Amino acid sequence: MTADVFHIGGDLTVGRLGFGAMRLPTEPAAERQTGLAVARRAVELGVTLIDTAHLYGGGANEELLAEALHPYPADLLITTKVGVARTGPDGDWRLDGRPAVLRDQVDQALCRLRVERLELLQLHRIDPDTPLAEQLGTLRELQTEGKIARIGLSEVTVDQLDQARAVVDVVSVQNRYSLLDREYEPVLRACAAAGIAFLPWRPVAHGTSGAHTEIAAVADELAATPTQVALAWLLAHSPVICPIPGTARIDHLEENVAAAGLDLSPAQLARLDSLSEAA
Repeated sequence: MTADVFHIGGDLTVGRLGFGAMRLPTEPAAERQTGLAVARRAVELGVTLIDTAHLYGGGANEELLAEALHPYPADLLITTKVGVARTGPDGDWRLDGRPAVLRDQVDQALCRLRVERLELLQLHRIDPDTPLAEQLGTLRELQTEGKIARIGLSEVTVDQLDQARAVVDVVSVQNRYSLLDREYEPVLRACAAAGIAFLPWRPVAHGTSGAHTEIAAVADELAATPTQVALAWLLAHSPVICPIPGTARIDHLEENVAAAGLDLSPAQLARLDSLSEAA
């Protein structure tokens, strides 16, 4: 059985299975009520880490979470991301890590989430047109000002992680990763070595039919679903992993959360481990 909790940055305790809020509908009104209900149910089920971002509806997702959950339970961490903005030629979304943009998005997040400090703020992507030292230097300044408590990154390589750690204390990395998509395994290993939390997005396996057949076979053995097996594998694969599966349906949410209680045998883990090459 994997540990039920771990610590981000050494002092922030969260459960091993989080929730990604990106899919929650913010409009129209009827669908918004569904989004509110899913967010509230996640907390009822014991989820203590919810991930959102400025990109998700230009802050509408942050507002939805605040409406659903504020005042927040003492053990709930809502982490958000900045660094993608509607500053393209035609108002299109683009990577934008300029200091003024990062500062503005942090201030907006504080207002929308109704908090005085963001306990974990992640840089959504590294903007190639802005020096990394400027992007991280801005977040470090915001940290000094008390607006940010901890800093994380998203979609980075090992080299980028190393460069960032020379500027700030990085406590989390949010990269695409799953049972059948292990492109960022070197980043996961670097995080494990440094005690950095790894929050895989798109954590449910996508791959070949043969691989899905094997996952389904393990699921049948455990009277579970393939999705639960994929999430349970992540939890068993590394002690620094905190998957953040997202959904807009309560039944899928309950299915995902139940994966935290699924035990994979050593033989089952070995079979699933071998799928990386097949994928």
